Amino acid sequence: MVVTEHIMDHLALACNVSGDKLRRDNMYTLKDATPFGMRFGSEFTGKWNVPSMWDRLYTELDVPARRKAAAEFNKKNKWTKRGVGFLPTKFGIAFTAKFMNQGGALVHLYTDGTVLVSHGGTEMGQGLHTKVCQVAAQAFGIPLDDVYVDDSSTDKVANTLPSAASMSTDLYGMATLDACQQILKRLQPVKDSLPPDATLKEVAKQGFFERVDMSAHGFFAIDDDRCGYDWAKDAPEGYPANLPENSWKGHPFNYFTQGVALAEVEIDVLTGDHKTIAADVLVDVGSSINPAIDIGQIEGAFIQGMGWSTMEEIVYADDDHTWIRPRAKVFTTGPGNYKIPAFNDVPEKFNISLLENAVNPFAVHSSKAIGEPPFFLGCCVFFAIKDAVTAAREEASSNNGYFEFRMPATSERIRMSCGDTISSECITASSGEVSSFQPKGSY
Repeated sequence: MVVTEHIMDHLALACNVSGDKLRRDNMYTLKDATPFGMRFGSEFTGKWNVPSMWDRLYTELDVPARRKAAAEFNKKNKWTKRGVGFLPTKFGIAFTAKFMNQGGALVHLYTDGTVLVSHGGTEMGQGLHTKVCQVAAQAFGIPLDDVYVDDSSTDKVANTLPSAASMSTDLYGMATLDACQQILKRLQPVKDSLPPDATLKEVAKQGFFERVDMSAHGFFAIDDDRCGYDWAKDAPEGYPANLPENSWKGHPFNYFTQGVALAEVEIDVLTGDHKTIAADVLVDVGSSINPAIDIGQIEGAFIQGMGWSTMEEIVYADDDHTWIRPRAKVFTTGPGNYKIPAFNDVPEKFNISLLENAVNPFAVHSSKAIGEPPFFLGCCVFFAIKDAVTAAREEASSNNGYFEFRMPATSERIRMSCGDTISSECITASSGEVSSFQPKGSY
């Protein structure tokens, strides 16, 4: 994805069009298909929202005005430059290995009206337990405080799979809902025999005396025709020519989590330092089960992607780093020399929005997976830095041609790419070629 955005930037420059226009004009439409054969539209991937989300943010944020303001700032400031980055993303949700798209849950209803849930997912701070408890609470019509979750363990839910690919709520939320519905179905005759305003506690207590099983194992598996992808499968004989190429290999993703983001940065030409002035992010998470968790996940993923693309540089022993021994040893192995974002790296203005009235018929309660999908949106900070470096280069040498700006955008890389007299003389003094020079690591 990053490579593609680099290509888009290069194409925009070569074609003398704005990158924003080139990206918008080349977005998928409902008539298109991905290289892996997936088509767009309600029955295939759900609603395709990226184009409308792009247009919305482009208008609401007045991106042309933001770019014009940055250009005006750059004219007035020699050693500080501003840049704007604007990117879309889509992230496919599912395991391409079909067997992994399954999950189980065990639900117990007690006579005091409380519920205990065990499921096959791993809580690692992403809010999985909370969302699963919310699914159970809604199913039984009880407060969230009356639902408890037990540690994930194979003595309760066997044959579990990795909690990965942002799939856990989709799998274990649906498995929990299945178990709750089984219990509710068994208790329906009991409920019918009680007054209409009977509480769950009263129904459960009566169900116990009537020997109703109030434990259930729930299971969920994505439909066969919506998951699984055989990379090596050849087109079968007589496969319809009107279907997309590679569609015979399967359906790799159940749906797409989608988003767009804009970042505005300011760089210090003399030091290579940068700060993110503002970031605006709009993400389609369907009908969110827990908006607070989803917004937190978006914030975290954005910052993680920002750090990955701007400061998390990997240095190891090779021909460019002969002072590290032995060869191939990784040098950046700890907090002393591998830097991740800190509090002061968070955008000064950080706005996260969830797309309203979004539905997703392919996941629990019409929600969408979140976690990994917004990661790439953090890279808009990198492209904003690149935009600012371009402005510095244009002022320093009237050079508005293509230049190779590699990721991550470390302070060294920013400083040495600005093309001013100081950096150029330093590169020349070290027997380097200014046009092709690449920093070797800030250590």
